[in-house]
Amino acid sequence: MKKINRLFPLASLLFLAMAFWACEETEENKNSKKPKARGAIGEIIIAIDSAKWQGQVGDALKDIFEADVKGLIRDESMFTVRRVDPRAMTRILKMATNIVYVTTFDDRSSASQNINALFSKEAKEKASADPSLYMLRSADEYAVGQELIYLFGKNDQELISNLRANKNKLQNLFHVRERDRLEKALLARKSSAARVAGEKLGLSINVPASYQIAKAENDFLWLRQPTPRTDRADISLFFYEMDYTSEDQVFPEEIIKLRDKIAQAHLYGDPNNRNSYLIIEKVDPSPVFSNFRINDNFAVEIRGGWKTNNLSMGGSFLAYVMVDTEKGKLYYMEGFVYFPSQNHREAIREIETLLLATEILPKEEQAS
Repeated sequence: MKKINRLFPLASLLFLAMAFWACEETEENKNSKKPKARGAIGEIIIAIDSAKWQGQVGDALKDIFEADVKGLIRDESMFTVRRVDPRAMTRILKMATNIVYVTTFDDRSSASQNINALFSKEAKEKASADPSLYMLRSADEYAVGQELIYLFGKNDQELISNLRANKNKLQNLFHVRERDRLEKALLARKSSAARVAGEKLGLSINVPASYQIAKAENDFLWLRQPTPRTDRADISLFFYEMDYTSEDQVFPEEIIKLRDKIAQAHLYGDPNNRNSYLIIEKVDPSPVFSNFRINDNFAVEIRGGWKTNNLSMGGSFLAYVMVDTEKGKLYYMEGFVYFPSQNHREAIREIETLLLATEILPKEEQAS
């Protein structure tokens, strides 16, 4: 096991790299005798003293890792958190994919001292001298493919201040990591039919082989992964291509109009009922719009709820409007979930992963 006190002779370099560096897989990691990290997508183990977890430090951590996912039709936390006493971190728990150790150097509890013992005197002095130092990342410490971070401070107040200031960075660290893990699993076997169909729209579409083409036209493609199982969400993805002529097209009200136009032409809860086309839920939840970039192309992200116009079905959705100024094209791509009375977080994570794996093809590669 690597010890932090062995790492801290290099403390100056490590602390300069505090702004979230990523470790690439090396030949040494590939051949490592360590076990492979394991854990469900979205799961994080937090090792922290119980009193600290129930106090203000715990509140700050919950605000980061248990924050609600925006745009879902019901409240769901961003991650599934398991709080563990540091003294109870067994060999099995130490093989988890995502682990967060939390401590302050003034805490005399035996649980916090269990973590503090990993820090050298020099490391503690450096952290005490610079209140902005609060985190250390360690890849593959106990298992290959593991992300382990230490969150620390001189006292509770200092740690809480850093946690609040870096909330978005900490969320994004694990969010991007989990999306990358999911992408490797999902795209182990890709759908060649979806790839060919996407080329007609000028897109390189990467989805699992389990996704089927529900409808394909020159400017529209609908992919669906239906399932007869009650433990698996019904996920649909659709893509639409049109000319880009004005910046007004990426304004929220124009995006909603475009989405309604697409749905009325192609998307129905009941194909035999033309009044069952899909619409965006305007309240509870209201759609959330964010500017975005996908492979250096300007995009707008939309998260929210959908329902059929006749109110027979509904669920959560995630969409991107992506602009290709070079080709003069605008792409609307969306994934929506139908999974009544069940959580939608992981289905939306799957949709996000697949939509962000979509690329705009160069003009010469677009199928005619």
